[in-house]
Formats: sequence, C-alpha cells, structure tokens
Amino acid sequence: MTTANQPTSQTDKIADLRARRAHLLEGGGKDRVEKQHASGKMTARERVHELVDTGTFEESGLFAQHRATLFGMAGKEFPADGVITGNGRVDGRIVHMASQDFTVVGGSAGEIHCDKITEAMQSSLKTGTPFVFINDSGGARVQEGIDSLSGYAKVFYQNVMLSGVVPQISLICGPCAGGAAYSPALTDFIIQTRGSQMFITGPSVIKQVTGEVVTAEELGGPDAQMHYSGVVHFVAENDTHAMEIGRKLLSFLPSNNLEDPPIVGGDYRVDADEALNTIIPEDPKKPYNVKEVIGRIVDSGDFLEVQSTFAENLVIGFGRVTGRTVGIVANQPAVYAGVLDIDSSDKSARFVRFCNAFNIPIVTLVDTPGFMPGVKQEYGGIIRHGAKMLFAYSAATVPKITVVMRKAYGGAYIAMCGKDLHADRCFAWPTAEIAVMGAEGAAEIVFKREIEAAEDKAAARAARIKEYRDTFASPYVAGARQLVDDVIEPATTRAAIARALEVLSTKRDFRPQKKHGLIPL
Repeated sequence: MTTANQPTSQTDKIADLRARRAHLLEGGGKDRVEKQHASGKMTARERVHELVDTGTFEESGLFAQHRATLFGMAGKEFPADGVITGNGRVDGRIVHMASQDFTVVGGSAGEIHCDKITEAMQSSLKTGTPFVFINDSGGARVQEGIDSLSGYAKVFYQNVMLSGVVPQISLICGPCAGGAAYSPALTDFIIQTRGSQMFITGPSVIKQVTGEVVTAEELGGPDAQMHYSGVVHFVAENDTHAMEIGRKLLSFLPSNNLEDPPIVGGDYRVDADEALNTIIPEDPKKPYNVKEVIGRIVDSGDFLEVQSTFAENLVIGFGRVTGRTVGIVANQPAVYAGVLDIDSSDKSARFVRFCNAFNIPIVTLVDTPGFMPGVKQEYGGIIRHGAKMLFAYSAATVPKITVVMRKAYGGAYIAMCGKDLHADRCFAWPTAEIAVMGAEGAAEIVFKREIEAAEDKAAARAARIKEYRDTFASPYVAGARQLVDDVIEPATTRAAIARALEVLSTKRDFRPQKKHGLIPL
C-alpha cells in the first residue's frame, strides 16, 4: 500500500499505520479470500488463530516485502510476502509458527518469504519451543529464480538444526509439491487434510516421463501418502480437524529436548482390569485387536495413534499412564499375525528415536511370530530395515518397558526390545511364548527323526510340538534366566507399568561419547 502524500503529524502517522495494517491483514483481498473459503479452506491467519489459544498470536514480519524486479515483479505488493509468521500459545505453552497464505500469489515461496520462515524457526530454536509449519503453496516463486531455491535450502537447513531439539509439526492444508515437500519430510510429524496433495513430481510430469497415468489425489492425496508411502502421520478431514490434531499432539510432547513431557494431574485408578485376563484367545493362532489392550492400559482409553493405516501390523502412538506421556509400540495380531516387515520396522524405529529424543518413555507390547519371510522382503532389504529397530531400541536411553503378551519368537523378540536390548522392565503374561521359533517349526527340526519314524506321524508331531512348547515356549524359562523380570496377570498390567514409570522417572543412562551412531539405511 502506498500513499501519494506522506503523513506529517503524529496523528496522521498513527492513522496511516492503522490503515496499512488493516490492508495487509486482508491478505490477497476479499475476492481471493472468498475463493479460499469456497474451496473449503481457511485462510492462513484463520488457521493460526484456530491452532493457538484465543488472543495469543503475536505476528512478526507483517510489513515484509520482496525486492525482486525481474519478470514484472517491480512494484508488485505481496502482503506479508505470502506467509504469516510469529508465535502464540497452545494450552498455555509457547509455539512458533509459519502459515503460508495461498491468497497472496498462491503462497509461493521467494527469498523474503523463506527468510521469514527461517527466522521463525531460529526463534523456536533459541527459545526451546515447538515449531509448526502450515503449508499451502503453489511452490517456488519462479520469477525470483535461484533466490527462491536458496530460500528453500535455508528452510531445509533449519529443519535439520531443529531436529531432535524442539518438536516440529507440518500441516499440509493445500498444495505442497516439488522441493517444498522436503521440508515437511524433515519434520517429526505431518498432518495432511483431505483435498490437499503433496508429491515431488506431479501427474503431468509423470505421464510425460514414464507414461503412467495417475490423478493428483491418487498420487499425493492423504490416503496415498499415509497408506502407501508412510510419509503422512495423521489424516485430517478439514482445516479445523487438522488444528485439533495438532493441538492434541502437542499436548503429549515437551517443548524441547531438555524438558520432560507435561504431567497431567488427576485421580488415576490402577485397579485390576479383569477384561485383560481373557483378551488373549485360547487358540494361539487366533487374532485379537491389540488396540483393545492399549485402550485398557492408557488413561481414560485416550490413545493418539500415529500412521494408523501404514504398516498396520504394528501400532504406534501416544497415551498417558497416570498422567505421564508414553510412546507405545505394539504388534497387531489382527494384521498379518503381527509379523514384522520392512515398513513396520521403519515405522517403529523412527518412532522410538523420536521418543528417545524428547524424553518420552517407551512401552512395547509384544505378540509377533517373527520377521516376514519372502523373496520380496529379502530383496527389499529386510535385514537392514529390521536392524533399524535393533539400533533404535539399543540407542534409546529413556525408560523402556516391555510386556510380552503372547508370541515372541526369534530375532523379532529381540527387535521388540527384549531384555538384552536393555529394557528396564520386562514383564510377561502367562500366555507368553518366548522362544527361538514357534513350537511347530522347532519340533520339525528337533524331533525330525522321531516324527518320521513314528507310525502315526500326525500324533507324534502333535505330541512333540506340545513337548517343545511346554519346555521352552514359556515365560518361566525366560524368567529363570532373568530375561523376564516378572510374570504378571494381564489384569495388573496398567498398575505394573505405572509403578515402573514412577521408579524410572529419574533414570540416567549413558552411552560412549561419539558424534553420532550410524543407523542402517
């Protein structure tokens, strides 16, 4: 906004300031705001105010403007240069944020636009507060050329500087394509709304280069990026829902890596839950839903699942036990019998590393027959992907509590934080089967000659399977070797975890001094 005659008196200058602010706060103007609303989306500022506590947002950089002059850019005004930055409070705690404004030149990112984002990120780092980035952008501002690329690079660099120091949350509320998609990928959690897309190359480029035909929704919609790629952690129905997820997620997390997660006070009960005593089916091959177990362990059944439709044979997420935040990793017997594969290994390893970075105790619920066999898994690198779990759990110094509910076979037993990966407490239910492999396969190896020599091979096989299971596939064998700290009634699991968390709240664990370990990739 420019004026022909500059104000001279103090009163005129204040009036001019008010007019300028009012003009800039309109973003791209009434018509573009209406178009944004017509598409079912909030504006950048509306999203910010929906996320933070009422009246707490303090904007920075409202008067920022680009300085490009080429390709018709000279003299063009882009309010706030297309991105809203500043700080506010969520449940009383400060967060820093950036929200791209699609009503201003499509939220495109240029030099000043990116400088504003990086300054907000640096403020987050200096103050030890979470950073939230709301993405809604047409991509790089091509009129600014390489300055736009330089701006993106600065954002990526700051993402890495913030990593493991403060929580970073990205919300995808509109288009997020090309290089812009890498900033969310460098953050801790991505929340994507329905109707938005994120991808590196769009459908038209893919068709031109590879001949494949795909729609933008099929390629980069939230269901695709959650279910197939695992890039997205939460799917929101709309902008309001996205902000609700963001607020809830932040409620579980500390503000930075030097703090513990907030403890929520209350009168928590840890009475025996008899329903857990019958949750495991009598038939060891029959599935059950591990989310029912989780719901009975956490406070009020409140569990925030992460990546709910990616690698569904493993469940991860946040809950509380007597007010203390915990990260939960659990095999899901209802999907592929809870077997571990490439995707579930990656899913769990990343989550464990996040929890460790931010002082969140890890509760691991075990019921897995092992790692997924198959040529596709071997060629896909199940060895190195499975090793990520071993690395993540071994490197973790936060309290680690493991509960073996049923099957815990072979390398998968170790990978699910067995005692020898320095689990601080390892509990087992009476139904636990801890062994090198399942009794059926083991009997075929150990008793091969006896079974082949028997007249009734089926009866001999059944007897030998029972003999092996009774001898080795038992929590008491592991207990005798101190690989299980206690065999507990399932009904007392919540109480056992609550006591362990209290005792371990002052845990200190040290690792050899080094720059960083080299996680298998």
